Amino acid sequence: MFCTVRLRRRIRLTALGVLLAAAVLVPVLSKVWAAGEEAQRDFIKWVDFQVPESVLKGALEVDTASREEGEPVDWIDLLAYLAAKYGGDFKLYKQSDFDSAVEKLKAGEDISETPSYSYYREAYGAVLGGFVGEFQLEGEEGWESCYGLKAYSPIAETFPYSDYDDFGVGRDYGYRRKHLGHDMMAAVGTPVIAVESGKVEALGWNQYGGWRIGIRSFDGIRYHYYAHLRKDRPFAEGLEIGDTVMAGDVIGYVGRTGYSASENVNGIEQSHLHYGLQLIFDESQKEGNGEIWVDVYQICRLLRGHQSTVQRDDATKEWSRVKGFREEVP
Repeated sequence: MFCTVRLRRRIRLTALGVLLAAAVLVPVLSKVWAAGEEAQRDFIKWVDFQVPESVLKGALEVDTASREEGEPVDWIDLLAYLAAKYGGDFKLYKQSDFDSAVEKLKAGEDISETPSYSYYREAYGAVLGGFVGEFQLEGEEGWESCYGLKAYSPIAETFPYSDYDDFGVGRDYGYRRKHLGHDMMAAVGTPVIAVESGKVEALGWNQYGGWRIGIRSFDGIRYHYYAHLRKDRPFAEGLEIGDTVMAGDVIGYVGRTGYSASENVNGIEQSHLHYGLQLIFDESQKEGNGEIWVDVYQICRLLRGHQSTVQRDDATKEWSRVKGFREEVP
């Protein structure tokens, strides 16, 4: 009997010890597991994109020409290699470096081990990933398969606008902050164009952006933001959240709404389009302190040479593209 009681006590004490150990270890292990999960989903936290328009244009020309020659050179590979060489500072750019990089890529040299190349390849791939590739254009004899620049300027062809590099300048409506987009000064009613194909993710009023549209690229990495659209009729007729739009489609019209908690208010003095490009490597970066917005001024300079040709329907007063465009939708 005595031995049985002692055994039961030992069992109870052992069980209590296990419970106490679990109480201590479980929170510790949870933190370890969480840290491991965070490490597994490591992602880029910031991108500084400052590639000049002339270098973008040169890389684009090499990409399209080399494809026809049978020695394809990806323009993002080329730009990432140069960025790795310069540490992202294109003030150090030399044409001889560009030419040398092209020859390396044409010769099939492995550039993946270049210090920092993997970072710039992912970062620049995020910025430019949907801008060049295969697509189809509608012509007089049907659909024609093409390869090249498939991104369009945010402003339709023949409509004048002016701009300068205003990324990062101060704003004070609501609170002091930096301007994380690019303003393109244009008349009210100027057709706004989808830069890249994707799905409409946001559509409606925001007190800072007024009437605005947010379009997510098919790969989910790029979020194109178009703000300060026209009062009363800001969007292309029938446009809704969840719709798929093609690059070059008319999605809305320039205005000067915003800077007001009340909906449909012209709180902006001068009509213009605010165009922004956000990179989302992880959904935690969609909103909050982890947001990544890049300077698109040089990109917009490049795209000024690729504007969507549009026409007006006098009955509806709506604008639409002249030539049909389509590409593969994942």
